[in-house]
Amino acid sequence: MSVQAPSAVVLIRPHHFAPNSQTASDNVFQTIDEGRSAREVADAARADADRLADALEGAGVTVHVFDDLEETRPDSVFPNNWFSTHAGGRIAVYPMYAPNRRLERRTDVLELLKHRYRVQEIIDYSGLEPDGLFLEGTGAMVLDNLNRTAYVVRSHRADPIVLERFCTAFGYEPMVFDAELHGVPIYHTNVMMCIGTEFALVGLDAMTTRRDEIAERLAEQGREVIALTASQLEDFAGNAIELHGRDGRVLALSERAAASLTPSQVEIIERSARLLPVDVSTIELEGGSVRCMIAGIHLDKRPAAPPAT
Repeated sequence: MSVQAPSAVVLIRPHHFAPNSQTASDNVFQTIDEGRSAREVADAARADADRLADALEGAGVTVHVFDDLEETRPDSVFPNNWFSTHAGGRIAVYPMYAPNRRLERRTDVLELLKHRYRVQEIIDYSGLEPDGLFLEGTGAMVLDNLNRTAYVVRSHRADPIVLERFCTAFGYEPMVFDAELHGVPIYHTNVMMCIGTEFALVGLDAMTTRRDEIAERLAEQGREVIALTASQLEDFAGNAIELHGRDGRVLALSERAAASLTPSQVEIIERSARLLPVDVSTIELEGGSVRCMIAGIHLDKRPAAPPAT
């Protein structure tokens, strides 16, 4: 087992997925499908989520799926932005930039985690939203659990005050840098960086500050750093996540992302983890892919209750 690769996840099955006008201004990855009706897009997005859940379960990953029937939460399929879980039984709840995304926080998700896993503490930063302070979870941060480093693209979705509070409370060193795609600042770190146990996928050319320093830091634990091109970032190759399945580690990513990787990049990844590509092409219209859809569970399971006598 690797502290970087969780063996259980939370997924949200959306019933009213739609383009979110409140996030479009700074998300260069977001597009609109004008060839399908809103209902067709929503149905296709739900099918994407089901395909991902089936693929993960087939690989032996524990999947907790929650349906979202609300029409007011177009981005609810991306739960990793509003909460994260951590070793030692800790959960963080985050302040969200877009007002309609703040509605995604759900007590039933937290209650399931407390029921099925050992949860000692929940630290809720969402009360900082009225002050205009935001930190959108493991979208804004890519966490290296081996080196205890939080990599963060500078943006209004990752306020330095909240970041410092999180890193102090959870024991990470913040490493903030600047990055852009076609001259537009990148909105979330996890669309350009994926840290596995033995490799890291990183859009190095997109970085405008601290590029060499970050590459060296990622390699410190013997990781092989795989540089992604701008076109690979556009295909969501950086938006992947390493998980632990029945037969070892897998790298969950979209079919589009997998197709963009070169044979040499695939060879490096598969020395450590099996590729697990899934078609989530409708979800990707909203500017996020497989990594955004997955909230990893880094908590210890509670022991099974003894059978009733």
